[in-house]
Amino acid sequence: MRLDKFLKVSRLIKRRTVAKDVSEQGRVLINGREAKPSSTVKIGDDITVQFGQKLVTVKVERLAESTRKDEATSLYTLVKEEPIAKDNGLNW
Repeated sequence: MRLDKFLKVSRLIKRRTVAKDVSEQGRVLINGREAKPSSTVKIGDDITVQFGQKLVTVKVERLAESTRKDEATSLYTLVKEEPIAKDNGLNW
């Protein structure tokens, strides 16, 4: 499944166009590597997204073409959520 679609279906990001823009800005990593909107997401992948001044890392548990709002969080497990340290070496 495409990264931008997974971010939208899982409701980590509410709209696919926003997911695409965030990915194009280099604010999304899959397994520690910068990912494009068209990057393939597989079960078991770790996805890290920069939201403002925090990093959210999730593990992909399952893939679905669509989900209801109350089922969206079953697509992933939250691994960690942390503030961005100013000296972490990231260009974000």
